[in-house]
Amino acid sequence: MNASAQQELDLDPVTVTSSISPLNTSKTGRNIVTIKGEQFNNLPVNSIDELLRYLPGLEIQARGPMGVQSDFVIRGGTFQQVLVVLDGMRLNDPLTGHFNSYIPISPAEIDRIEVLKGASSAIYGSEAVGGVIHIITKTFAARKEKQKQASAQFAVGEYGLINGNIGGFYNNGKTAVGGGFMTNNADGQQQRGTRGFFNLNTASASVSHRISDNWDVALRSGYDDRKFGAQNFYTRSIADTANEQVTSFWNTLRVAYQKNNNKLSLNGGYKKAEDRFAFNSMYPANANNSSIWQGLLQYEHRFAPASVLTTGAQYVNRQLVSNNRGNHQEALVAGFATFNHTFNDEFTVSPAIRLDWNENRGAELVPQLNLSYNLNIFQFRGSIGKTIRDADFTERYNNYNQKNTPNMQSIGNPDLEAERSLAYEAGVDIYANKLFKVSASYFKRDQENLIDYVYTPYAQIKYKDNLVPGNSYALAKNIYEVNTRGIETDVQFTKALANKQSIWSSVGLVWLKSKSSEANPSFYILSHARFQTNFTLQYATPRFRISTNGIYKNRAEQPATAFITKMNSDYFVINGKAEVLFLNQKLGIFTQVDNIFDENYSDLFGAQMPGRWLLVGAKFTL
Repeated sequence: MNASAQQELDLDPVTVTSSISPLNTSKTGRNIVTIKGEQFNNLPVNSIDELLRYLPGLEIQARGPMGVQSDFVIRGGTFQQVLVVLDGMRLNDPLTGHFNSYIPISPAEIDRIEVLKGASSAIYGSEAVGGVIHIITKTFAARKEKQKQASAQFAVGEYGLINGNIGGFYNNGKTAVGGGFMTNNADGQQQRGTRGFFNLNTASASVSHRISDNWDVALRSGYDDRKFGAQNFYTRSIADTANEQVTSFWNTLRVAYQKNNNKLSLNGGYKKAEDRFAFNSMYPANANNSSIWQGLLQYEHRFAPASVLTTGAQYVNRQLVSNNRGNHQEALVAGFATFNHTFNDEFTVSPAIRLDWNENRGAELVPQLNLSYNLNIFQFRGSIGKTIRDADFTERYNNYNQKNTPNMQSIGNPDLEAERSLAYEAGVDIYANKLFKVSASYFKRDQENLIDYVYTPYAQIKYKDNLVPGNSYALAKNIYEVNTRGIETDVQFTKALANKQSIWSSVGLVWLKSKSSEANPSFYILSHARFQTNFTLQYATPRFRISTNGIYKNRAEQPATAFITKMNSDYFVINGKAEVLFLNQKLGIFTQVDNIFDENYSDLFGAQMPGRWLLVGAKFTL
């Protein structure tokens, strides 16, 4: 590692996620965690969702390894309440939030990932309830500095594992080009009568060009294809022997103008996704084709170095063509504004407001206020904001074109109302020195009409022409009230040692309590961890690097069925990677062990996670 540890981990980085305009994290009034994209090849991770799994305060509820499928949860709630953004454009799939971890970007293209915890609907709209995961790529963040990078990593392992990623970035100060490819493949470990196989491939490419001192343009395309065994991913049925394939295609274009204190950008995006899900050989496969068209216009004016106004307008059109859910379309139009002002370099005020219109629910006014105050080594912060979330197509229409729908299946509800909540938080960041930072936050979220699935008898379901009398189904319902309270603590440490050695670490702890007004237990609302700690530790010298990450999770226990082992109330998983470096750190040979202690665990239902998994590989960095 040639870079110092201080470069590896900036404890007060400039971020854009909380207010769109660049602002140091300490002045946002929010708890934001960032990680550099280059860490992907240094840590014992195999996919982007695994990289995120060990960031402080972020809970990943995985159904499979190495990018098969993961649900994102921040500060409790459900998997639908986290918004994923790529270079400012929303990625969340209109079919289901289960696909939100399918990020069409190769690791080599990632400049950094910013995770904003807490309410963010005033700027981002629907789904930005628990937080926002924002991936910023090298090409779209390209500066005038000349730069070139290339990297490749390949590994083989048990159960027929073959994985790798390759990519590069080039910037001559005027034109920047980036691209890469990532693949994870395995026969999989043994499950109930089948194997947890997966074939996962992602390719992406991008280019940006500085037309003049004032104008620049950027273009990106990404392709993502994932085929995998999906047994008991969505049901607890013994008849479930599912497999699934999800293919998505992503394109975005940005044209930007900047002069003096003014910035103007126009962003357009199109995403197409095809989902093929086969519950078992007795039923025809579900064929779901979804798409999103979106446009985003943003204008920023800086009145002074400490005072900036950002406004914007957004249009989103979501469509679905499905043999299982029918054909549907909905449009969204919104306008928003946020203002940041810092008094005497100590006190920052950031109000924001959004007027959001959806053709199903009508217009909604969404306000938020963020505050930050600096007192020597202490940074005090607070936030209050309203959030909204609209139901996706699966929650509304799942299985509506399915004849004689099997027992225990999930059923959509066209009458669902939008979720609404009021979120509060207060916290303090302690910058003990330039190497050590501790953040502590208290938060609460009071929610109405939260959407979740509840087992409901046939007789109590309104729309049931396609259902079987006497069966019970998991019906999507608005639950009147859910209250979530929690405390989170993040610790980040980085230090350069003698003889070009360095150490880098982060630890997160979250305590959560949620209370639901629904008498019958629902699927996802209370599935989040009641306590979670996750960590990353890396020690490097010029000749070798050792890294480890791990997670301990305590949550509500789920009882066993006749064929699914009960989901234990807690588990602890730790991974490790040891690497020897050659050729001035350009070549590395490594061994990696996932789930070192061979923990038997699952995050949701009967989706069994793998036991111990050994792999070896090599990587090259230029």
